[in-house]
Amino acid sequence: MATRRGNGQGGTPVEIKRKGRPSTWGVRTPEHEDLKTGERVRYWIGRDYKNKTEAAKALRKWLNEREEEVKRHEDQVQAAAEAEARHEDADLTMGGLLDRWLEGHEVEGTTIHGYSPKVRLHIKPRIGDMKVVDVTGDHLTTLYQQLQKEPCPTNRGKPLGPKSVRHIHNIISAALTSVTGPKRLLTDNPAREAKPPTERKIKAAEPDFPTLDDSATARFLKDIWRPCGNSRCDGLHHHCLRDAPLWSSYAATSTRRSETLGWMWPLINWNDGSIKLRYVVVEEGNTFRLRKLTKDGESDEIIYVDQALLTVLWWQYERQQYEKERLGDLWVDHDLVFARDGFKLQPGRLAGGPQDPEKVSARWRTVRNRLHLPENFRLHDWRASKINNDLDAKENPVEVSANARHHSVGYTLSRYGRRRPESAKKLAASSASRIGLAGATSLNAPALTPSL
Repeated sequence: MATRRGNGQGGTPVEIKRKGRPSTWGVRTPEHEDLKTGERVRYWIGRDYKNKTEAAKALRKWLNEREEEVKRHEDQVQAAAEAEARHEDADLTMGGLLDRWLEGHEVEGTTIHGYSPKVRLHIKPRIGDMKVVDVTGDHLTTLYQQLQKEPCPTNRGKPLGPKSVRHIHNIISAALTSVTGPKRLLTDNPAREAKPPTERKIKAAEPDFPTLDDSATARFLKDIWRPCGNSRCDGLHHHCLRDAPLWSSYAATSTRRSETLGWMWPLINWNDGSIKLRYVVVEEGNTFRLRKLTKDGESDEIIYVDQALLTVLWWQYERQQYEKERLGDLWVDHDLVFARDGFKLQPGRLAGGPQDPEKVSARWRTVRNRLHLPENFRLHDWRASKINNDLDAKENPVEVSANARHHSVGYTLSRYGRRRPESAKKLAASSASRIGLAGATSLNAPALTPSL
């Protein structure tokens, strides 16, 4: 319903009585703001229109002209503000731009904590004092070359890898984009002219992390479930097996470190052997927190596990119940499957909450060394081992990809498939058989024997 205007605020043609001549029609403007003085005004557009139709046309013409005038005025005000902003930003440095961009960048805390160290340690020390208007593609290319050649104290004295440098390029490019465009500080983004490491170089530099086959995984599981033999060890409550269910979960599933630490008891369906992935434990700077798995509200992911793993989780449940009773008020329950237990619990601390992911990795390195696993075998490499072993065992690639939560089967096969030569040979043999290649060449071609 239209809002009723008060008296004097509208613009409607009115009949004006005349003496000695025919009456005329007049129309006044609605009450409006004078763009020059800022005062509220209203005046006659005309008083001598022959009829109401002409008066109404005059009003519509005035309203259209008024709309155009207001738009021109707003454009002039905006242009003046942009010019003032450009004048103020003329001395803006790259360090100031990056700080402003990070502050206004609305992303997850984990993302910001990933950006901030790169800005503080690698970008600001080299080009932080340079004015934004002076930055060129050559400057950025030189920066990327330096980062790949000069030793980096935070990278154990080694230069940064191509992937890290490419990430730095993306940060710089996004920050420069925020001040690039018509009527802004920059007309073109200099990062477009820079030459960061290419995707081919990044792929070539990726380390080939080790994986364990099924037999090695079986030996590992047997070793971690072997009680220590201490006189106090009862096979359930002793600390020697406190992490055995956690390591078993990584080995038996393709979940990531953060996802497994976020498993919750109410999200396990014991009947159909499924686990909903709703939460993860993530690191943010020097701390960590429990948050939703997805950042954009997507539905929960579901993985399916065997009864054998459910038995392991039930063992973990019984052990956790013992911990709750033993700790009493020192346990604050978060329904986490792999919650912080009471082993070496520091004074003033509580159990039951999420575990520190970095401390979990530190404990894993201790187990890895004790069991003589490959030196650089990370917790995340259990994921690659599981996927590769499933593909090697000729399991359904669609299900393997779905359980790994990959966006496509092709990505799973190209990223994790280690049986490429065997699969390619099988494909070549099948193709040759279908087209009858051997029969077509057997009469005319000489026998071929390999020669060294």
